[in-house]
Amino acid sequence: MPFTEICIYQVKPQKTEEFEALMLEAKHFLEKQEGLLLLRFVKRGYHIDMAQIKEGLPPPQITRIVKSVKYMLYWEFDTKEHYGMAQKNLYESYWKSIERHLIVPHDKYLGEGLF
Repeated sequence: MPFTEICIYQVKPQKTEEFEALMLEAKHFLEKQEGLLLLRFVKRGYHIDMAQIKEGLPPPQITRIVKSVKYMLYWEFDTKEHYGMAQKNLYESYWKSIERHLIVPHDKYLGEGLF
């Protein structure tokens, strides 16, 4: 089963352009990690509400920033060991630069794929 991390970044609103440029640079580095199966980077731009769900409508776009701009990094590896080495490599290269753009430390959700 693949090993997955979903990382949530809460970026300072005034730092979004710098953060996106940094993550684009880091993307090339991350794609070279041994055992990487899939890499996705997403900027939260929509929300969901019950009226939208009941009517089957597309999600409404977020129109204002309250506290932070949220991003999600999704990456999947063939083994936990390759994931661990990728984390070490990220820590030694881009970690501190990424953290400087955040309002709080990033959240990590880890697990093995079920299907």
